[in-house]
Amino acid sequence: MIHHTPETLAESVADLGSSSVGSAPVLFAGTPEIAADCLRSLLADGVRITAVLTRPDAPVGRKKRLTPSPVAQAAEEAGIPVIRAARVDDTVTEQLATTGARLGVVVAYGALLPQPALDALPLGWVNLHYSWLPKYRGAAPVQHSILNGEEVTAATVFQLETGMDTGPVHGLVEHPLPADASAGSMLTTLTRSGSSLLRVLLPELLTGTSAPQPQQGEPSLAPKLSREDAFIDPSASAAEIIRRINATIPEPGAWTLNGEDRVKLGVARAYEAVLPEAWGRAAAGEVLEAAADRGGSGKTVLMKAGDGAPVVLSAVQPAGKKMLNAADWFRGLQGRTVLGPGAGSNRNEDAQ
Repeated sequence: MIHHTPETLAESVADLGSSSVGSAPVLFAGTPEIAADCLRSLLADGVRITAVLTRPDAPVGRKKRLTPSPVAQAAEEAGIPVIRAARVDDTVTEQLATTGARLGVVVAYGALLPQPALDALPLGWVNLHYSWLPKYRGAAPVQHSILNGEEVTAATVFQLETGMDTGPVHGLVEHPLPADASAGSMLTTLTRSGSSLLRVLLPELLTGTSAPQPQQGEPSLAPKLSREDAFIDPSASAAEIIRRINATIPEPGAWTLNGEDRVKLGVARAYEAVLPEAWGRAAAGEVLEAAADRGGSGKTVLMKAGDGAPVVLSAVQPAGKKMLNAADWFRGLQGRTVLGPGAGSNRNEDAQ
């Protein structure tokens, strides 16, 4: 099992140079944009992708127009055959077996592969997972890592088994998890590193000479977050609020209430300067302007947390409007504004 830091991974990639990853055909399974990014990276590195497995076209946007998944679009642009399936049954398994692929690579496909599908390829399947396994097995590892205040995470490549993210590990690259990182930004970072890790591992994976090691440590689960999980209650501590906001960006999207109106929130962070004079009189959830704390001549918008500490709001999206810079949003407010559940609001209805 290979353990990398970003620095040692970069060195390993440089050592490989333009050397071939081998001509053995690979089947790629994935659905969202991060998976499409990984697919493009593998293709650019010369990996021979013989077919792609992705979820069926889905309705997108206000008009609910059926749209191919990002992975399907990337594959079709590259002239790669696409297998669309919401679940892998016997018929799909037969299709997988006829692709000629020796190894399968999974990145956020969105469904478990049953044992017959795992056995359909001679070298089985590996999965790129976004946590330091066995921590945070499941659909939302980055989101839960941020929610729980982890300081380090990882992109991990492991051998797929029928259990959820339980297989032995071929390699990982660890990454610091900054306090102001969003789930979206960390997914981008880990996808980039994970793609490079696959590039380094593929020569041994494709010859069957990699030696994966069993996962070590106490496992934990990371189920998909709901809209209710993304509700921001200003009575919580500033640290908890910042983690919850950032963990739910971009999906399902951090939100709270302004009276009876639902508002979405952009990435949050701690404040690093002297608080305004009115801070002591402010209520939990109240928003105030303060001096910019990271240079520049603009203003910073703060929300008071339940422990009295400030939360910097980067952006706010009022109901029915576009996302605004927090300072621009604040200038449009009429009088004192306190965010969060209050008289006349219905949090449960807004969470639907």
